[in-house]
Amino acid sequence: MALPGPTLCVEVGVTTLRAQLVDERGAPTGERQRVPLPRVLPPDAVVDAVAEVAQLYDHYERVSVGFPGVIMDGVVRDAPNLDPAWSEFALERALQVRLERMVRVANAADMQGLGIVEGKGVELVLTFGVGMGSALFVDGRLVPNLQLGRHPFRKKRCYDDYVGHAAFKAAGAKRWGKRVLRVVEQVLPVWNPRVLYLSGSNMKRVPSALPPGVQKVAGATGLAGGFRLWDH
Repeated sequence: MALPGPTLCVEVGVTTLRAQLVDERGAPTGERQRVPLPRVLPPDAVVDAVAEVAQLYDHYERVSVGFPGVIMDGVVRDAPNLDPAWSEFALERALQVRLERMVRVANAADMQGLGIVEGKGVELVLTFGVGMGSALFVDGRLVPNLQLGRHPFRKKRCYDDYVGHAAFKAAGAKRWGKRVLRVVEQVLPVWNPRVLYLSGSNMKRVPSALPPGVQKVAGATGLAGGFRLWDH
């Protein structure tokens, strides 16, 4: 059976779009690239940014994109932390036309989780970026579009408001790290995962003393998950 060609894996973040090329077996190859994103992020800005970063690579057969929103059949059903214009935007199709490649788009936390989990039992991934992303896996199979970040938390706020990027800037690094621990304490007895993984660019702000079964992981794993996305 022939192996797929190289995959360009892209993550849409808070202020930056990151990309990494992986080879036919899913191993990273070449340098990871970054493209800055504007503060206001309508659909055309993301399509332009993906096209810009794609030009930095010579050869790839397909593209995987992790996006901070609910994705169904390649369409953005909801992106609560971004521009209202994203609702019902066919992102996968728009990128296929622009890049002239096969494209698969998934929730950013789902794609990141695919690069993290071991494939044993119940595994939960929480990502901290624009908001709080979440991904649930059972024996390695993804339960797509879990949105724990939208769950009400306190005083009419949700987890996105409590530990998202705006909260990090407003509360400061130390207080934000303690907030993440409070979220962990609430999530664990509800979902009872074998492992709970915490990922995001601010993981160094989270205290090292974590409950049993909770691990901090590097945010770059989401790019590796783009390769595995084609098997789901």
